[in-house]
Amino acid sequence: MGKIQSSEELMNYISKMNSDNSVFQFSIPGKGKFTLVLQEEDEKSIQFEAEENPELKRMLKESQEQYENKRAMTTSEFLNSLSKKDFM
Repeated sequence: MGKIQSSEELMNYISKMNSDNSVFQFSIPGKGKFTLVLQEEDEKSIQFEAEENPELKRMLKESQEQYENKRAMTTSEFLNSLSKKDFM
C-alpha cells in the first residue's frame, strides 16, 4: 500500500495506471485508506449499441411500447407475482 504525501504524487500514480496496473491502494495521512480502480474509458452507451444492432433497437422499442401501453409489469410486480410453487 502506497502512502501519498501530495496531490502531485497521487497524480503521478494515476498517470502510470493502465489495464495491467489498474488497481492502486494507498493511504493519505489524516484521511484514511483508499482503493483506486481504473475502468475502461470507452464504455458504449445503450443508445450507441442499439444503433449498431438493429435487433437490439427493435427489442428496446418494443419493450418501451409495451410498458407505455401497460402491457408490461415492473420488476417488483413480477417478483411479487412469483411464489414458491413456481420454483418446484
